[in-house]
Amino acid sequence: MPSVYRLALPALCLSLILPSAFSVQADEPAPAAAEQPAGEKPTERQPLLERSQEEANALERKVPLQEQQQLQTGSDTFLALWKPANTSEPKGAVIIIPGAGETADWPQVVGPLRKKLPDVEWSSLSITLPDLQSDVIAPRVVEVPPEVKPADAAAAAPDATTAAPIEQIAGGEADAVDPAIAQTDEEHARADAERIFARIDAALAYAEQQSARSIVLLGHGTGAYWAARYLNEKQPAQIARLVMIAAQTPATAKPGLAELTPTLKIPTADIFYTDKPLDRNAALERLQASKRLKGSTFSQVSLKSVPDSAAQQEQVFRRVRGWLNPQNPGN
Repeated sequence: MPSVYRLALPALCLSLILPSAFSVQADEPAPAAAEQPAGEKPTERQPLLERSQEEANALERKVPLQEQQQLQTGSDTFLALWKPANTSEPKGAVIIIPGAGETADWPQVVGPLRKKLPDVEWSSLSITLPDLQSDVIAPRVVEVPPEVKPADAAAAAPDATTAAPIEQIAGGEADAVDPAIAQTDEEHARADAERIFARIDAALAYAEQQSARSIVLLGHGTGAYWAARYLNEKQPAQIARLVMIAAQTPATAKPGLAELTPTLKIPTADIFYTDKPLDRNAALERLQASKRLKGSTFSQVSLKSVPDSAAQQEQVFRRVRGWLNPQNPGN
């Protein structure tokens, strides 16, 4: 046999063998290692932490361990920061309620007060509030269907009888809130209030365990609203006074602060900023409402914003100290 054929024969055999080998591999079933055994449930993803819980976890890594307290409300555990008064005979305890988006050691008002009050014979207990369901709900309205445009429908209406309902839709019903949605929003708002009240209850119980002679509730921002509403609805005998600083009513909350503050039966200090028009007008409304009731114990303290943050916090502290300890010289 010629040598050229002897050299070509092995290559021909190899070309016949390789395609058949690849086809056998292609026919083999894919490995089932990735498949889960029959009857085994898929792994459930852990629910995401609330923003307030994430921030509380971050605080736990920064705040001294001896200041941290884990308070309980049923199945709910939350962080509170406790600093005992630097005296053998404390005047009492101040429970500090931060506003929306603030932590138990917020650098404006909350943190400075909780750290400074023990130096003027008051223990401080700053709590963490839960995330509010009602804060993440955007206002929703019943919209006019795209195919029904008021102008087009009015032009096509054969008479006034047909046009009347369309005018109603264009004028008022387009902005009407769906009753089912409104009910759900109210349920969320009520659930928010109950969670916050439960945390204030737990803070109050802890302050009593520390044998506080007098207990003051102090709220900043929307925290002032929740403090006033808690006192209005629960009327706890253990709380002697209320301090509100830069008070704000949450957007979806009812009733408003001007309705709540006149009904309070305890001395109340309303500290606000005169150079902020919205705050000033809201404070005036609260003052006028309190004047309509005989025997009101409502009082206001006006401040002006200071560019220097440290000076601003010192100004707030001095006003709070002066109201808590009116006998202190220099106030």
